[in-house]
Amino acid sequence: MARKVTLYTAQWGDMPLETICAKAKEFGYDGLELACTENHLDIEKLSQSYCDGIKATLAKYGLELFTISNHTVGQCVCDRIDSRHKSILPARLWGDGEPEGVRKRAAEEMIKVGEAAKMLGCKTVVGFTGSPIWHLLYSFPPVSPDDIKAGFAEVAQRFKPIVDSYLANGVKFALEVHPTEIAFDISSADTLLKAVDYHPAFGFNYDPSHLGYQGVDYVAFITTFAKQIFHVHMKDVWWSDKPTRAGVFGGHLGFGNRDRYWDFRSMGRGKINFEEIIRALNSIDYQGPLSVEWEDNGMDREAGAAESLRFVKQVDFRPSNIAFDAAFEK
Repeated sequence: MARKVTLYTAQWGDMPLETICAKAKEFGYDGLELACTENHLDIEKLSQSYCDGIKATLAKYGLELFTISNHTVGQCVCDRIDSRHKSILPARLWGDGEPEGVRKRAAEEMIKVGEAAKMLGCKTVVGFTGSPIWHLLYSFPPVSPDDIKAGFAEVAQRFKPIVDSYLANGVKFALEVHPTEIAFDISSADTLLKAVDYHPAFGFNYDPSHLGYQGVDYVAFITTFAKQIFHVHMKDVWWSDKPTRAGVFGGHLGFGNRDRYWDFRSMGRGKINFEEIIRALNSIDYQGPLSVEWEDNGMDREAGAAESLRFVKQVDFRPSNIAFDAAFEK
């Protein structure tokens, strides 16, 4: 059988859980990847009875739960905190906005997210780490290698208590490799794994849409980190074949602006080669779900979610258990 296909609920956070469950069932999804939002999975309400209620709602619609996600809180564990973070955090985590206090409360919350995963019976938490050195990406004024090394060491130090707690709960953390994170391509992801001493509860959420437009070999990412890919997002991205007014860095233009060099697109409408992705996932024996993270500013989200499901089911396949020419052997 092909892999289960789930719908990531972050882009549907305005809907109550029951509403998005009903829609996902209508579209034909096998399950959900629940975002930690007030409507879907509110960590402030965390208890076993609360989680049992969530499981009951999903079961009502015949939906499975493999993964939960908390990107916004994870971002604040290691970031350089400023006014931007206030808009992505609950008031109880923002507090007075003092940076180290924000980071400490975010780390405590991420530990609770792992506890929520255990209560819900799922094995993976997807999220961000943030980065204390993202502002050093373009090395001018020149950046010392020691500054970069210190940034990776800081992330490892801040995340170790989190992933230690995940390991104790039988849960894994999957960092979504992504610009603004400490790991945003193959090179930085490799450096990060070394920094965390290849912690068994620390790995990656694979999302090709954040790699392709950068010029990163997104298929090689799969085979490079075969043992550390804990979850997969299916999301497409388009980038231009010719020069544009705004380049890879975006020119401070919003998504959907036609002057951008790249933009997220509904599945099958971008430039990601999902055929090669599926073959690479088969080669590493990835058995988990394929989670559709739907983003396309130019398209109705319900039409896009239904279309994306059809695309994923069409493109996914299991490897053969016999060589195609074996029948010719005597």
